[in-house]
Amino acid sequence: MLSKKTKYGLKALSYLAKQEPNVPVLISDISESENISKKFLESILLLLKKNGVLASKKGKGGGYYLLKPAEEIKISTVIRVLEGPIAMLPCVSLNYYQQCDDCKTEEACSLNRLMVEVRDSTLKILENKTLANFHCGD
Repeated sequence: MLSKKTKYGLKALSYLAKQEPNVPVLISDISESENISKKFLESILLLLKKNGVLASKKGKGGGYYLLKPAEEIKISTVIRVLEGPIAMLPCVSLNYYQQCDDCKTEEACSLNRLMVEVRDSTLKILENKTLANFHCGD
């Protein structure tokens, strides 16, 4: 299940994707439009900025904007930044792999094989969706 942080992050990014490119948007405008707590939204947007999804401008006319075109920002990237691994088990994660302590071999583990299939199916969808074709709240 997605956390509220990820849900709100996707809503905020969807809002920014509909705005004029490279024109900063105030946090208060996003917060009001998407019904997200301003304080919570600030922490989400800062995390997205630190991970190269957003940029910001300070001062008059400042705010946040997409660092890349919406067509280049994959939903899988956003989920990884805000949520962490997409895989349901660490032993099948592509980016956060860890061997399980309780398995003799991953090849012999039927749960591992099932979760690889789930991961691959999920990634097939999330890797092929970008902010350009994702519209939250429409």
